[in-house]
Amino acid sequence: MPSPELLRSPVGLTSAVGLGAGLALASYAAWEARQYTLREVTVPILPAGRQALRVLHLSDIHMAPDQRAKQEWLRWLADLAPDLVIDTGDNLAHMRSVPVVLDSLGPLLDLPGISVFGSNDYYSPGWRNPLRYLLPDRGHRNTDTAQLPWRELKARFSDRGWLHLCNERARITVGGTTIALAGVDDPHLDYDDLAAVAGPADPDADVRLGITHAPYLRVLDQYAADGYDAVIAGHTHGGQVCLPGIGALTTNCDLEPARAKGLHRHPADSAPGDPGSAWLHVSAGIGTNPYVRFRVACRPEATLMTLIPKA
Repeated sequence: MPSPELLRSPVGLTSAVGLGAGLALASYAAWEARQYTLREVTVPILPAGRQALRVLHLSDIHMAPDQRAKQEWLRWLADLAPDLVIDTGDNLAHMRSVPVVLDSLGPLLDLPGISVFGSNDYYSPGWRNPLRYLLPDRGHRNTDTAQLPWRELKARFSDRGWLHLCNERARITVGGTTIALAGVDDPHLDYDDLAAVAGPADPDADVRLGITHAPYLRVLDQYAADGYDAVIAGHTHGGQVCLPGIGALTTNCDLEPARAKGLHRHPADSAPGDPGSAWLHVSAGIGTNPYVRFRVACRPEATLMTLIPKA
């Protein structure tokens, strides 16, 4: 607490006000990081006459065992009873997180599911100055920390029937709708192998989805050019710290901040029906790095995407 003498001076008073404002903002940012929110969007990509599909998009859970409120909220999501779950990675934040993630997802694991991994499925998080996210990307990645139990997570997802995509294509049928899939390993770590999933999307499928953790433009460009109807991604945390009236300041990849979260087109200036374009949904994610647990004007989220027939 500043001394009475310090508060009597204009400089001291200004410092005290600044300190108080900083503490208030930090308190608010920590509170907002726990205000879990369900978003809903409608995506017109199904053939005419098809029944709507409800897809729950989860991303960036960043689970630690002590995060009870997050675990309870994830359990609540099962009440939505979606037709399909898509998990775009960064599930873990602790060596003991796998059983906690599985317990939190609960009945969602009994539904058809698709997953890809992000860097925080592979490597333990570490302290990082949050201001570094606003600086140019120098290509350094957090790969010198201990590996997380990603093999166990992948095996447990597979045991429950979820399809894990790691630089591969696949096909599933959900509610009578055939879905062609392509999924890459984490582009943020340069683990993606675009050649392995290249080529025209299956024209015989009812709908085509490209899945990635990080929405790097090279991945989005290929998916759109190959004829995927929509691309599903996470990673950005929606900017995590946004400014009212301005929005996200960064995406932690080469996607522009204007598309840091939500439903957009790719390329950004394209329209439905344009050749070589696709819908893009980027989740702002559910968690954060456990050492930097704050959000500003960007609440943690999951998204219920309703796929409907094209107009």
